Amino acid sequence: MAKDKLPNAIMVHGDAQRLFGELFPDESLSAVHVYFPDPWWKKRHHKRRVMNEKFVEEIARTLTPGGSLHFWTDVRERFDATLELIADQTALEGPLKVAERPAEHNLDYRTHFERRMRLTERPVFRAEFRKSCRAK
Repeated sequence: MAKDKLPNAIMVHGDAQRLFGELFPDESLSAVHVYFPDPWWKKRHHKRRVMNEKFVEEIARTLTPGGSLHFWTDVRERFDATLELIADQTALEGPLKVAERPAEHNLDYRTHFERRMRLTERPVFRAEFRKSCRAK
């Protein structure tokens, strides 16, 4: 974003559950990116997972018509569960397939986790969802 000098983009660090509820008005975001969330393996930690009912509803609420949710993970079970959750809790269209683009060099990856997965030739599960332009 800085390199491309995007004046209408922000990156926010914090608790997404809280930020979405307190900071972002309805239909104010053109895209939400959630990459490799939820390292909570033990059952007692599942309540900490960011991709839950409340959060996917907040994403749908804050996306502009035509806005998109990008969701990537390296855990097939979490990917499938999240796709089901989004389908059950929102009217977002998808999942839309996201093509993997080749890297120009071994540091050309969006996240540390994607770099690690590609270097070890393990899969990354990607999906995109879109809010209907007819939504209101």
